[in-house]
Amino acid sequence: MIIGLLACIVSAVFCYVESFRSGLSAKHWGLAGLIFGPLILPLFNVKRRLALRRVRDFDCVYLRA
Repeated sequence: MIIGLLACIVSAVFCYVESFRSGLSAKHWGLAGLIFGPLILPLFNVKRRLALRRVRDFDCVYLRA
C-alpha cells in the first residue's frame, strides 16, 4: 500500500516537471500521474512526442545525438 502511494507521488512529480518542461499542461499531467501512477507514463511520452512533432513539422527529421 505504501509502495503504491509512493509510486503515485513520484509519478505525479515526474509528470508535472516533464510536462512543464515540454510545454504541456502541467497541472493536468501532475493530477493524472497522481491518480494513475506509473501507468500514465506511456501516454505521457506519446503526448510529449506529438507536441514536439506538432511544433516542428511531421515531415521533419529529428535526431538526438
